[in-house]
Amino acid sequence: MKVTKVQILRFLNKLSLPKPWDTIIILLLTLLILIPIFIIMHQTLIDPEWPFHLDRILLFLIITSVVTYALHYIKRFLFFVIIFYLFTLLFGTVFTGYGFKSVYEDYRAMIFAMSDNPNPQDIIVSKLLPFPNKTKIVKAIEFDDPKVRNFALTATSKHFRNIKGYREYRQIIQCFAIFKEIQSRWNYVNDPKNREYIATASESLQHFSGDCDDHSIIMAASVRAIGGTPRLIHTKEHMYPEMLIGTKADLENIIYLIKEVLFVKEAKGKTIHYHIDERGQVWLNLDYTAKYPGGPFMSEEILGELTLN
Repeated sequence: MKVTKVQILRFLNKLSLPKPWDTIIILLLTLLILIPIFIIMHQTLIDPEWPFHLDRILLFLIITSVVTYALHYIKRFLFFVIIFYLFTLLFGTVFTGYGFKSVYEDYRAMIFAMSDNPNPQDIIVSKLLPFPNKTKIVKAIEFDDPKVRNFALTATSKHFRNIKGYREYRQIIQCFAIFKEIQSRWNYVNDPKNREYIATASESLQHFSGDCDDHSIIMAASVRAIGGTPRLIHTKEHMYPEMLIGTKADLENIIYLIKEVLFVKEAKGKTIHYHIDERGQVWLNLDYTAKYPGGPFMSEEILGELTLN
């Protein structure tokens, strides 16, 4: 039996959302898509300083029109998209732990972070990059847990407290104190057999033991607990933490601090390892591969990155 184009269109029309639900759904989707796009454009485009912010009002109207037109153009297929999306979230809620509530919390956190970030597109990119167990890891980085915060404060009081003359790098020095404390106490222990066990930061504080995931989590949580900006790097068989130390202009001073002031014995004759991102920001390796910040990388190939800011 040959199916004609007219029959296909009739079938699609039967599955189309009935009025006024099609208009309501398109309006909601327009708002959900419009907000992050507008934030990116607002932060990226140069402000021509038009009176009454007319340029931003015009930008908002243009984006709204384009998004609304695109959704109206594909509205015949929205029924399939919505059903598939709802089924995926229902499956996630029951079996994977990532469902309706997680999507809502992620969207809310993304919008909040984008509104206060000079590079909001990075927030979306980081959401799309593949990162194993991303939701569990973010949840495990309990930087606002009192036990984690107290540990970080104790470390800053124990190490490098009397260093003078580097006021502009005080926070970085304090983060190095946290690195020194964790590195001196960390005991590498494998996960249970055939299982990926992810310990929270507060859990790792009890024994300072675990694998690379656990080390990355407690390091990132502790650094962020005192205002530092950490990120986690995922490679083929490893995960390690890095810390933002500034730009290339700061790099020479940080290397001097590490090799000549803070970790003189540990870093003597050693190379400091770091990454420079596309905006010239320098990220220092905080892996347990060395007793000083900037130790060697266990793997150069980066498969995913998770920034915590």
